[in-house]
Amino acid sequence: MSRRKRPPRPPRRTTPTACPCGLSAPYDDCCGRLHRGAAQAATAEQLMRSRYSAFAVGDEAYLLRSWHPTTRPPRVVLDAGTRWTGLEILGTTDGTAFHSTGTVEFRAHYAEGGRAGELRENSRFTRHEGAWVYLDALTSG
Repeated sequence: MSRRKRPPRPPRRTTPTACPCGLSAPYDDCCGRLHRGAAQAATAEQLMRSRYSAFAVGDEAYLLRSWHPTTRPPRVVLDAGTRWTGLEILGTTDGTAFHSTGTVEFRAHYAEGGRAGELRENSRFTRHEGAWVYLDALTSG
């Protein structure tokens, strides 16, 4: 008796128990509620953490929603071979409830093809229609 081969299933998006952003709260109570639209980021750092978590859980729609419309690309394509493994916040400037702009410098750790790597960036955030959004990355010059 021969068995037909089934086509490969796409990888299942799993919801982590611990929040990928590195805070002690569970994902559902931390960045997950921002991803679901149940809450908005109160600070630029919270938005940065939620965007990192969106990369980690594969939430492309949230990345686009949390990007300023003047700098947002038409789409975000995440590399399934990249696994985000940790986030370090190195510093912040402004970005609180009392500000309309802010920066967050961070180091994001990842694994790709069995090799560890890191991305370091100083991101700019601004308020758009009352909500914090990612604007762009500062470049050293």
